[in-house]
Amino acid sequence: MNLTDQTVLVTGGARGLGRALTDAFLREGATVIVNYHSSGDTAASLMAENPGRLLAVQADVRDREQVDALFAAVGDAGLGPVTTVVNNALVDFSFNGDARPKASDIAWSSFQQQFEGAVGGAVNVIQAALPNFREIGSGRVVNIGTNLFQNPVVPYHDYTAAKAALLSLTRTFADDLGPENITVNMISGGLLRTTDASAATPEVVFDGIAAGTPLREVTTPEQFADTALFFASPWARAVTGQNLVVDGGLVKN
Repeated sequence: MNLTDQTVLVTGGARGLGRALTDAFLREGATVIVNYHSSGDTAASLMAENPGRLLAVQADVRDREQVDALFAAVGDAGLGPVTTVVNNALVDFSFNGDARPKASDIAWSSFQQQFEGAVGGAVNVIQAALPNFREIGSGRVVNIGTNLFQNPVVPYHDYTAAKAALLSLTRTFADDLGPENITVNMISGGLLRTTDASAATPEVVFDGIAAGTPLREVTTPEQFADTALFFASPWARAVTGQNLVVDGGLVKN
């Protein structure tokens, strides 16, 4: 299905990388559903700026009832069915390696929190989207991952473990849902320059990453978001269960 004919749900779509994803799909003519948790003012502004093409709906993706209500709101607004979901929502995390707990003291509760957001949230959104996908006979799922489980240069133990589990979910769901013409893929970035989550990162870290990439630059949220367009587009109709690393060539996949 062409992007101009699609209704795309972006979780955590009001700010940071989510905002870049939202802007990319709007630019290509899609209708966008922006899910947000606490960024109500920003989400309201986005909806006012894009009348008829963007609907902002509050929901905690960790809560299945709230996710179901989100999809109901899309239907009530006459914007459904949802054709693509982008699982981008990030639960309370700051990308500052110096301030993160190390292996000797990180609590299991930190892992649980990230698993509930990354894996639990994705499961809730995908399952809630299935009636929409089945209505139109196809669907696209794009999960947002990280290159850190291939190149763990900073001690984001909880975040990295949850994203690695999300990659496993991507592959098993791709196999299970493929016969229904539903594709499930992942895009894995490194540190992005700059999002709300990476704002605490020291400049020297950005410079070091840039020096280690073939492109000699740190990937921007806008560059990363463009890749999601591919997975949602007809050009990716035969691609599923894949993890595409988008980090300027820092990690060779």
